[in-house]
Amino acid sequence: MAYWLVKSEPGAWSWDDHVKAGVAEWDGIRNHQAAANMKAMKVGDRAFFYHSVNEKCIVGILEVVTEYHPDPTDPTMRFGMVDFKAVTPVKDPVTLRRIKDDGRLDHLALVRQSRLSVMPVDAAAWRIICAMAGVPA
Repeated sequence: MAYWLVKSEPGAWSWDDHVKAGVAEWDGIRNHQAAANMKAMKVGDRAFFYHSVNEKCIVGILEVVTEYHPDPTDPTMRFGMVDFKAVTPVKDPVTLRRIKDDGRLDHLALVRQSRLSVMPVDAAAWRIICAMAGVPA
């Protein structure tokens, strides 16, 4: 299993929106590096759901249920999407500040490439963040 972090502006698509939908597509990605990360996702992989913009925190955990496939919102048909199901909210939202303050997480793309919307998370960092969030790894 691989681990990921996906970002969304809560005003456009929030954790609560995803919970209500149950399973929903993660579409609209137009960055080649983010798209390459989505292409690497496999069914069963887990992802942190991160509210960007003003909140800047991890609020939930998703699971990949459909691997990379065409994104009908892309008129060029160059980019795709994956489908996620909502697994669980976190007990304690993990802010970007908490992540930056933990030196064990300095290597994460969330710290180094703050604008990237879909990024990998290594297994050790996943366990650390899950502990911070109060959820099992």
